[in-house]
Amino acid sequence: MPQDAIDLQNEAVAKLVELTKTQDEITFKAPTGSGKTHMMADMMNQILAKDHDVVFLVSSLSKGDLAKQNYEKFEEYASIRGEFPNLNPYLINTQTTSEETLFIPPDHNVYLLPRDLYKKGGKLMQGVMESFLLDITLMKSLGGPEKKIYLIKDECHIATNNLDNLSEKHFAKIYNFSATPKLSRGQHPDVEIKNDDAVNAKLIKDIELVDDENVKVADAINKFEDIKGEYRNLLGVNPCLIIQISNKDKADTEIQEIKAELNKAEHTDLKWMLIVNNEKECDTNDTFKAKKLPVSKWKDYAKENLSTIDIIIFKMVITEGWDIPRACMLYQMRDSKSKQLDEQVMGRVRRNPRLLDFETLSDEAKELAMTAWIWGIIPEDLRKTFGVKLWQDSDIITDEVKIKTTKLKELSQKSSFKLAEFLRQQEKVSAPTSIFKLYSDYKKADASVQKMCDKYSDDYGKWREFTENIEAIAKESNEYVCNYEDSMEVAKDENGKEIEVSFAPSSHYMDNDHYVNIADWVWKRTDGKDKFSFDSEAEREWVDILKELAKDDNTTGDRVAARKLVGKKNPNAGRTNLLGETEPEFIGESKYIYMWGKNYVGNSSIKFEYYMGALHSSYPDFVMKDSFGRIHIFEVKSVNISSNMVGGFENNIYKSKVEELKRAYKQASKLTDQIFYLPIMREDTWRIYRYMGGDEKIMSKEEFIDFCKQPS
Repeated sequence: MPQDAIDLQNEAVAKLVELTKTQDEITFKAPTGSGKTHMMADMMNQILAKDHDVVFLVSSLSKGDLAKQNYEKFEEYASIRGEFPNLNPYLINTQTTSEETLFIPPDHNVYLLPRDLYKKGGKLMQGVMESFLLDITLMKSLGGPEKKIYLIKDECHIATNNLDNLSEKHFAKIYNFSATPKLSRGQHPDVEIKNDDAVNAKLIKDIELVDDENVKVADAINKFEDIKGEYRNLLGVNPCLIIQISNKDKADTEIQEIKAELNKAEHTDLKWMLIVNNEKECDTNDTFKAKKLPVSKWKDYAKENLSTIDIIIFKMVITEGWDIPRACMLYQMRDSKSKQLDEQVMGRVRRNPRLLDFETLSDEAKELAMTAWIWGIIPEDLRKTFGVKLWQDSDIITDEVKIKTTKLKELSQKSSFKLAEFLRQQEKVSAPTSIFKLYSDYKKADASVQKMCDKYSDDYGKWREFTENIEAIAKESNEYVCNYEDSMEVAKDENGKEIEVSFAPSSHYMDNDHYVNIADWVWKRTDGKDKFSFDSEAEREWVDILKELAKDDNTTGDRVAARKLVGKKNPNAGRTNLLGETEPEFIGESKYIYMWGKNYVGNSSIKFEYYMGALHSSYPDFVMKDSFGRIHIFEVKSVNISSNMVGGFENNIYKSKVEELKRAYKQASKLTDQIFYLPIMREDTWRIYRYMGGDEKIMSKEEFIDFCKQPS
């Protein structure tokens, strides 16, 4: 699993646990597919480790058996993987005979409640649920500990009136979990994993949006046929196209249109399944497998990575609680007019099908695994996404701005390290460790350590030998990689030549406010506007500094930033025309563009590796080439308290990251001859850490500006 994904989840959980100390109601927003169930379990496990008197009630949709799915996941995390050992889950159900009294055992600490069970006329509403909650909270009066009940509303955007009536009386804390929390009910996110962050961490797929009202279902099916073979060959997964049809009058017509297309000779190899609320109306052409299963099992079969079902046609029966990572395409025929519904449906095709072993894939396979094709819906986050591209011709800029990046070598690349010899030197274990414990330790290890284990272990004996000593190997690996003078190198190609990268020809950014108008840097918006948005107030202020600095005169009379004339290239440039005139370089208008810009993460190769418990990549915020030929690289930080960072700069993760970046940039500056900066904003003052030739210097804003205006 990519370390950036692990870190993103861990940071969200840390914030949830921290807020639990001070807030009685907390809302967590994260895109579908980003691992909300895993993070929920992690949060509960950490809280239960510190407070044994907490009991969690997790209220989940019964649609798609979400409560049962969550229960099975919690059992797997606690008992099989040993990942969250403090969880002791119980699935509440009403499967009793009419003569039996419904009983909920009080000796668990996590209870899963299918939300639809607690409804008018149900057995839980007949005093059973309230009696159970009272028994838990009144244990102290019976000689036991005083228990506190924390309620988690999974998919909190759906109303739970009956359950809400119990809130003030019984629940000490309430957590709202959803990809689409209901703002009208006060569910404003306290902790949020943003879509872009989840995509960049490889938790969920990026979207290739086909926003054309003239596109037909045939186009989606043809596109699916195009990528099906690649998906199987590169990912070992049978992909899936999901087609969503209308609920009412149009449904029958739409089904006939889809079937007519699928019945064409070129599509007879495709297996499809129609899933609607009425089991009698469900249908499939998979007579070999699906037709032999009860309809109730169809969804379970369809979600398997090697299921033979290529296309799933559905109404509104699988919007929530149904994970199908192999789904990579969505065609929506219906017009839901519900942004929340659209987000939930899109979540079905955005899960990473190879998340757990993503690092092992080829670059081509990674790109395929991280792409979702969607027709008929414009996601809410993409409505605020703007495309950018380099000025014509982009090679003018990419030829001018060349950047060397750095990588960290793994322990196995250390010439003096011999694994077999290292293992022989370790103290022999006195008693064999459980294979389940060894596997758990292996799964927790850094990806480079796992890879070393896989390469070494050509039989079970060697695997056990390695995993028995995996802690010592991990420690040795950590010490080596953290010593950047030994482990860091300039990135090279397969022939050993140093690689030089530049800005991507095209990218995109999210509108996060913090606007600056810029018309003369390396980027232009695809819609032609000059208004750019930045991630924070600190970034916006730093942009203002660079924008003015780029056009200032330096000590030799040139502009500080290098600049190039761009425009539409004249193919006859330099030739003599019929009038005897020399053809100009450009046709029509041309303009000077200054060689600086934001390092938009989408498609970017400008990244530098550092180590903080595991391998990470730093994508600096800005790059500038000056008229002296120097490359300046900036990673902007703020120590001002923000709503996105619990405790502001006192957040240990944030502080540790800044310190590690300082170490990494210091060595990178020595290896690449590039100048690295960490401008840190505190209130209205800048403290700028500059790394040049392996030396650190702390500068004020004025000192930084003066430095850029003169040669080194």
